[in-house]
Amino acid sequence: ALALAGAVMQGVFSNPLADPGIMGVSAGASLGAVIAIALGVTSLGMFYMPAFAFVGAFVSVGITILLTWRNNKLDTTTLLLAGVAVSMLLGAFTSGILTMINEYRLREFLFWMVGGLDFRRWDHVLLAVGPIMTGSVILMMLGRHLNVLVLGDTEARALGLPVMVYRMLFLFLASVVTATAVCVSGSIGFVGLVVPHIVRILVGPDHRILLPMAAVGGALFLVFCDTLGRVIAQPVEIRVGIMTALLGAPYFLYLLHSLRSKGGA
Repeated sequence: ALALAGAVMQGVFSNPLADPGIMGVSAGASLGAVIAIALGVTSLGMFYMPAFAFVGAFVSVGITILLTWRNNKLDTTTLLLAGVAVSMLLGAFTSGILTMINEYRLREFLFWMVGGLDFRRWDHVLLAVGPIMTGSVILMMLGRHLNVLVLGDTEARALGLPVMVYRMLFLFLASVVTATAVCVSGSIGFVGLVVPHIVRILVGPDHRILLPMAAVGGALFLVFCDTLGRVIAQPVEIRVGIMTALLGAPYFLYLLHSLRSKGGA
């Protein structure tokens, strides 16, 4: 889900540094999760924290879109900046709540925030499989439309594509699969940033091929990082969110250096 959403976001924004959390999804999910922990509802059942995180993620996306929606238009540059601002604001609220909860609940949030697959059961899979599979299949079916959208608004309209309708559809579906993944496994970074680039090098920029291959590549990358984290420092287990950051951050810096050397922004 994260890798697929990352590929979609990079196409919609025409920005190689875009990732699934760019609209504040992760920040909103974190705020929802910490509210659930602070209220103590996580002890009532395993689905309360994912539910709060999912709602928080979509509230964040909604706020970001409302801040940038003007005259039935959605400017992608403004949307990026609004996403950063909303993420920082929600992060401040999250930090404020964390200062007021006890140590046990703080530890509970920390384990969720780092991101991991431990203590996940088939119930979590059943919770996530519906939204993720539905959203992913629809996104893959719209690969040709994303190819047209990447050409630019003017070219897309000339080819008869209703740009705003499809841009909103892509953002909505990418947010759904991202929010579902984050609410179940916590915040796992760099999968949606690194994997689409690697896959794009291997299979090319055609989103009809790129999107399904990114989904497969993201799954393989996550399993690899999780396995590596379990065996590299036994008996200590390094959580998968840490491993993806350790492997993804150097690639991010390499990508940033490459863009600067080519004159990109």
